[in-house]
Amino acid sequence: MTITGIKVAELDDIPEGEGIAVSKEVTGTDDDIALLRDEDGGVYALNDTCTHEVASLAEGWVEDGRVECPLHSSKFCLKTGAVEGMPATKGTVAHRVEVRGGELWLFPNEAP
Repeated sequence: MTITGIKVAELDDIPEGEGIAVSKEVTGTDDDIALLRDEDGGVYALNDTCTHEVASLAEGWVEDGRVECPLHSSKFCLKTGAVEGMPATKGTVAHRVEVRGGELWLFPNEAP
């Protein structure tokens, strides 16, 4: 059986440098998923909840390959979910996402 992913949004739904959250009810994951669009137009998917305190990474700032949490400015790598700025000390989960003809397809729990 081939897994084709879940269509979760349109590319145009996410302005460059911003993100949106997709409900865990849609994705079947333990956390909501933040779809984040870097200024180069690339789209990335991370667990939405910051690992430092409860805040939505989809509401953070996206630039230079990172998302910055809106609460305490922890930074996470868009590609791997690794911590790149304190106060967070634990990385988050990255998920594979594909752009197909302007649509965003998420592969929950599959590494990018």
